[in-house]
Formats: sequence, C-alpha cells, structure tokens
Amino acid sequence: MASLVQRALDLLGGSAAPAPVPAPAPASLRQLHLGERVVPYTLQRARRRSIGFTVGPDGLAVRAPAWVRLAEVDAALHDKADWIVAKLAEQQERRRLQEAARIAWGPGASLPYLGAPLTVVLAHGRAARGGLLVPAMHDARELHLALPQDAAPEQVRAAAQAWLMRAARQRFTERLDHFAPLLDVRWTRLRLSNAATRWGSARTGGAISLNWRLMHHRPAIIDYVVAHELSHLRVMDHSPRFWGVVQSVVPDYAALRRSLRDEPVPVWD
Repeated sequence: MASLVQRALDLLGGSAAPAPVPAPAPASLRQLHLGERVVPYTLQRARRRSIGFTVGPDGLAVRAPAWVRLAEVDAALHDKADWIVAKLAEQQERRRLQEAARIAWGPGASLPYLGAPLTVVLAHGRAARGGLLVPAMHDARELHLALPQDAAPEQVRAAAQAWLMRAARQRFTERLDHFAPLLDVRWTRLRLSNAATRWGSARTGGAISLNWRLMHHRPAIIDYVVAHELSHLRVMDHSPRFWGVVQSVVPDYAALRRSLRDEPVPVWD
C-alpha cells in the first residue's frame, strides 16, 4: 500500500504512438515555476502513451513518452499546478512531523506503540533478555530492556527494534488468523517488511508481507492493513469489487486508510 499520490494525465488520447523506445533513458532533473514556487522534478522517458506524474517523499516525478515535447510536459504540470503545490506542501508537513517524532535513543526514550506512548527503561539485570513490556502509572506502558544505563544509542535502538519486531510477528499472526476465515482465504507465510513507503503486500500463493512499523499505529489501523492484504487473495487489484471485500470485514476502512496516510511514524535512525 504506497503512500505516493499518483495522477495520470492522458494528454494525447487516440494519437498513434511511434515505434517502441528500445530502452528507458536515465531520469533528468528539471524545474519550472508553478505560481510563485520553483518546483524541481525528475523526468523519466518511458514506454507509455501518456504523461504521468507522482508526488511522494522525494518530490515530483514525471514519466512521459519519448515523443512528447518538453513544452507539453511543462504544460501538463502547469495545468495541475494547484494540485501539485498542495501535495508538495502535504509532503513537507509530513516530513516535519516525522522529524518531530524522531526518537532520542537512550533511557526514557519514547515511541508510539499500538497508538499510545511507550517509554524505554534500561534495566540491566532486572529485565528479560529480549525485553519486557510492563504497565506504568495512568495507563502508560514501559519497555524494560536488559541494557546498562550507559548503553550506546545504537544498542538501545537495536534492542527496541528487535522487541518490536517480535511483537509485530505475534500480533500480525493473530490478526491474520482472525480475518482469514472471515474472508474465506488461506495465508501461507508471513514476512516482516522494512519498506520505507509500503505497508504490506500479498501474493497469490498466500504469502503476506507486513511492515513491522505498523506497530506504531493503533490496533484498528493494523486490522485494516491485515484485512486489506488478505482481501488481495480474493481480488488482486484495487477495483470496486476489492474494496467491497475489505468493507465486508472492516466497515470503516476508508477512515482508517486516511489515518494511516496522515499519521506520521518515527524515523528509525
């Protein structure tokens, strides 16, 4: 499920396409003025009949047939200037929120876990080797790691990530087992993903991939992603039929999908 926002612009519908391009050319970096803003973008010549563009974490990317002139590419972008500028602003705000959520690894570090704050406690000699989740005051939770107080940030991060990935595998397996019978599908294998922009994927043989960073989100959002990927075992596209399958087990999937897109998660570095 990518967070990239894609819009395809069919500029020359019905025109005859020339001979296929032997190989895609390297992407080139260009820029143009959209309103009062100078917008850089990468241009990739591709085997397609129309101009397409995406606005994602890396900015604006454009793919166009080799036979479309640069002036036509720029004209297409000017035509959707308001939309592009708005999406670029959304991406900028998302990066700002992600930076604000950056984790300072050490005693007292805080990270979201199932939608609520989780405080890291370094408890060498008093915590289980793999980490221990314990309740604290006022419904807060602590993750006790068997590390000394002077542990390096890299050690704390690695221990917390290892614990979170184990917790992810357990929760994802439970939720896959819950939703699979409801959808009348069978999953065969779970892989934990570390993808930067994709929350999950499914293959026709029943293999499911889920991003362990989903554990930052509240349980309802995790359930939506699990149901989404299992639904692909019935419909391998994003047609109205597919969304009907998702809705049959997660009625409020649209709101959860928006939350997944809009709620930032910490940068792990």
